[in-house]
Amino acid sequence: MKTKLIFPAFLLLASIILNSCTGSVAGNRQKPGPGQLKDGENGTIESMLIDAYSMLGDVSWKVGWESASSDYVIGDIRGMVANKGAGPEDLPEISQIQNFSEDPSNPYLENKWNEYYFGISKCNTGILKVKQERSANAISADQEDLYIRQLKALRGWYHFEAWRIWGDVPYMDENSHQDSGPDQGDIRTRIMFDLAAGTSLPNNMGNQGKFNGTVCQALLAKAKMQMFHDYRGALAYLDMAKNGTKPDGGAIGLAPVYGEIFDIEKSGGLEDIYCVQYSVNDGSGGYKEGPGDVSGYGFKSSDLPGDIFGYFAPTQEFVNSFRTYGGLPLLDGSYNDKPVKNDQGLRPGDPFTPDSGPLDPRIDWTVGRRGIPFWNWGDHKGSSWVWDQSYSGPWSPKKQVTRKAPGDQNAEVGKWTSGYRPSVFHLIRYADILLLIAECQIETGDLDGALRNINLVRARAANPAGFIMAGNHSAANYQISLYKSFPDADYARKALRMERKLELGMEGQRWFDLQRWGITAKEISRILSYEKGMPWGKSLYSSVSAINSNLFLPLPRQSTSLSSGKSNPGR
Repeated sequence: MKTKLIFPAFLLLASIILNSCTGSVAGNRQKPGPGQLKDGENGTIESMLIDAYSMLGDVSWKVGWESASSDYVIGDIRGMVANKGAGPEDLPEISQIQNFSEDPSNPYLENKWNEYYFGISKCNTGILKVKQERSANAISADQEDLYIRQLKALRGWYHFEAWRIWGDVPYMDENSHQDSGPDQGDIRTRIMFDLAAGTSLPNNMGNQGKFNGTVCQALLAKAKMQMFHDYRGALAYLDMAKNGTKPDGGAIGLAPVYGEIFDIEKSGGLEDIYCVQYSVNDGSGGYKEGPGDVSGYGFKSSDLPGDIFGYFAPTQEFVNSFRTYGGLPLLDGSYNDKPVKNDQGLRPGDPFTPDSGPLDPRIDWTVGRRGIPFWNWGDHKGSSWVWDQSYSGPWSPKKQVTRKAPGDQNAEVGKWTSGYRPSVFHLIRYADILLLIAECQIETGDLDGALRNINLVRARAANPAGFIMAGNHSAANYQISLYKSFPDADYARKALRMERKLELGMEGQRWFDLQRWGITAKEISRILSYEKGMPWGKSLYSSVSAINSNLFLPLPRQSTSLSSGKSNPGR
């Protein structure tokens, strides 16, 4: 049976084309050429465009499964929202990134590099093909413009993603050649030009998988905030994106209830401005499942729902962040004085009562907790649903997990798990847009506007129709309310930063948020100090000392040919 797949069909076709290109750079896992792929590697402009888009979803196993499109390893594990999970013998490369001890040979860095620069090469190849076809009068000037704006926007996004991980990265356009090499130095302005090219695309592209003006406006705003702290400039684009559409012209807005965003059967709905939805049982042998994110969804043995409860374990500090007082989060960090109760060290048959204190309801859409209903698999059973509590703690991921389906149609057997699961990578959510707007409003002096936008996100979370239920009552003591006012900018910043943690946690965002806010070392050190005191803290973090203020990771070894031999030391 082929699992239902509703979004985006355009990108799914990409994986078929990508994996049928024998002898391609991606297929051989060679480092990408500075400017273009080989002549004749692709046929039509449309196939080249699909090839360029395909790298958004890590559809090719050949790139390296470590290149997770969700960025969960750097965004959430390095950002201390989660830990590696599983056991000490598994994926030591993630442990290095988690413990700030990675080196240039780490495959998670090498294959992320491959993912971005393969994507850049595909964009450049496409641009050259478009220009060639226009010179031959095979396409119109309007068609040329539409293709090139998409390809430039994609190229800008791939460069930006590389920049926010490594900082000192090369820029390559369609005129870059092996002999002359790529542009060096500060490439941020060139990234901005590329992303800006997409902002004038039509909002209705007639296809959910193509970038439109709305998508590019949001991406450009993110880059302005991250690279230049240009909050006023970003705000103008975010306001346009807020009132935009999906790439097929469909409406966008907040989903009525929080949990439906992560329900595989409802993904691609109102909330998702742009997402990539993977599939299974489609004849690809698992290549279209998003192999880079498999371990982000966890794994254990066949007696568990979906075999997904091993990797990517939420941290206790993150779980505690959902504690509320008077319906509001504890912005001073005192939530760690009232930790959320867990079943650490208890056997499945031992008695356990879940935490009875007040909690933000988003906790149980984000984290698997013993005794709380877990999708339609029944109540979470605690230690039997966790690989090794003594190593990584008692919590499970939830946003990435699918519902139980008849005949296990949401699984594809035959790989290293007993069932690959379809998943969704949310590139841009509407709530993310609202919170980015609020951040810009705080930094430009509009605290009332920031209050309204943060409260919009909180009001959706407070909708009782979206609470996890145990029978006819709420599964926990959910208490959430709106902010009445922001007395000053400092308070507003704390509220905004906590709201992004609660709303977007486990979605690959946290490390990059901390980086943008300039509080990485301080915040990570604070959380590390707390997590080291957990029963599992010694096994995970015993080798970690305080991190320094360098926000970028070391350049992977194969990158030196594109960066004049330079090697960013990272840390």
